[in-house]
Amino acid sequence: MNQNDNILHLSGIIKRFYIGKPNELQILNGIDLDVKEGEFVSIVGASGSGKTTLMNVIGLLDRPTEGKYIIDGVDIDEATDKDLSFIRNQKIGFVFQTYNLVAKTSALKNVELPMLYAGVPRKERTRRAQELLALVGMEDRMKHLPEELSGGQKQRVAIARSMANNPAIILADEPTGALDSKTGRNVMDLFHKLNKEQGKTIVLITHSTELAEETGRIITIKDGSIMGERAGKGQ
Repeated sequence: MNQNDNILHLSGIIKRFYIGKPNELQILNGIDLDVKEGEFVSIVGASGSGKTTLMNVIGLLDRPTEGKYIIDGVDIDEATDKDLSFIRNQKIGFVFQTYNLVAKTSALKNVELPMLYAGVPRKERTRRAQELLALVGMEDRMKHLPEELSGGQKQRVAIARSMANNPAIILADEPTGALDSKTGRNVMDLFHKLNKEQGKTIVLITHSTELAEETGRIITIKDGSIMGERAGKGQ
């Protein structure tokens, strides 16, 4: 595979903590992973498998100790911390299990936030935030605060926010973990819609093999190594 086709290219990624100390710990053991534009990929593994550490590396929340990581043509090795912050804001849309919405701020303002950091003019921010909330079926809840929304509604706002800067990928960490099965189903349907209709590249981190089955490709991680990958039903 030509790595130029890939939106994500990870090669030989090793992640160690407490380097040089007696309790030095290696969590990732040489991860090789390519994700093409428009793919819906899941990374599945039990608690302690290394999937959260891998997500933090992919999401530029942490740097790898060794190895090469290229996201949307940018080599992370050559990026400063300031660059990483900019790339994270522009190229990655995060969706977390716990929503991570700003408490005393309306749904609309929460979706505007990444655009505010990116320097998008106010009128354009508001227009795009309204558009994205409509896309996720939350147009009638724009003025509501997070505390006035159900779990499923909060996650829809979080998904709209993840799309704010039209990122190269959406990184979803256990996005249905705090939801009941029916609401979780609605959230997964929304991811499928974004993938198929908007062409969004989505990387889903999950412990649920059932959710992973819905994606186009399933990557299994165990003890910090990729054990294998196979096609899911979302092909």
